[in-house]
Amino acid sequence: MNSSESSCIQTADFQFVLFPVVYSFVVVFGLLGNVFALYMFMCKITPRTSTSVYVINLALADTAFLCTLPFRIHYHLNQNDWIFGDKACQITGTLFFANIYISIAFLSCIAIDRYVATVHPHVYLRLQRSPCTQLVSLSVWTVAGVAVSIFIMVGPLESNSTDGRRSCFENFSEYEWDTRLAAYSACSLLFGSLVPFVIIMVCYPLVARRIARIHTGTSRRALRVICAILGITVLCFLPYHIVYLLHLLVRLRVIQYCPFASAIYRARRVTMALVSINSCLDPVIYYFSTSFCKLNRPTWLSLGRHHRVYNISCKM
Repeated sequence: MNSSESSCIQTADFQFVLFPVVYSFVVVFGLLGNVFALYMFMCKITPRTSTSVYVINLALADTAFLCTLPFRIHYHLNQNDWIFGDKACQITGTLFFANIYISIAFLSCIAIDRYVATVHPHVYLRLQRSPCTQLVSLSVWTVAGVAVSIFIMVGPLESNSTDGRRSCFENFSEYEWDTRLAAYSACSLLFGSLVPFVIIMVCYPLVARRIARIHTGTSRRALRVICAILGITVLCFLPYHIVYLLHLLVRLRVIQYCPFASAIYRARRVTMALVSINSCLDPVIYYFSTSFCKLNRPTWLSLGRHHRVYNISCKM
């Protein structure tokens, strides 16, 4: 809490149970799912398509995120008292939050890839013969790596201690919000969440509309997969970023009404747990999403105003 909020006590005791339970579930099932996805896409699925490359990168990002959760579990079981030192807090905390935006970036890449494959199959086949996918993936990791490195090298963020507890990546001081975090948070919300979310919410409905014109059992199953992908995106990411925007407004003292600030604090704890569940769902959903649309040789298929298109082979 900063000085302007000194009279507004923000508590959420349920977090000491919520986070350990949810994070433990996510670690166990997320690691199993992502390791299996990496094995399948790297060793069993050939030839390697652009979507499978993005899924591999997504699984790697999720695995890195899952490796930070045991530290967060101990932190919350210890009543939000960090015992592992400033450097460990910087690394695990930065990776924890950076993964949210890395995951959204690769989900956006998959959405664009599926759109091009379905709506512009000739362009898609040309892209498969170019290093475009590898360059995009490298760009995502480079931007994320530079941002994380700068954040760590600048030094630890000053946190306000509560009841003698050592906070880790939360309860930042008013000085940190005014000098670093406000601008960083605004850029993250705009470029790391809003833009990718718009891409996903535009591309997949267009893909669904095109697939819906193919009246087969496989197309109906593909539509259900797309609906599930959109549902998980909305469930896991949208609440987190809406609440994070409200949290930013509280820390910028735009929202000063204490009951609202307290409610936003509690909601943020819930959405932070919710967004972590995405790491469990990614390998399941995207295994099926990459298998339902595979481009084969050109065949004559009536699909709207395009007649000579590449057949969509769907396996569920």
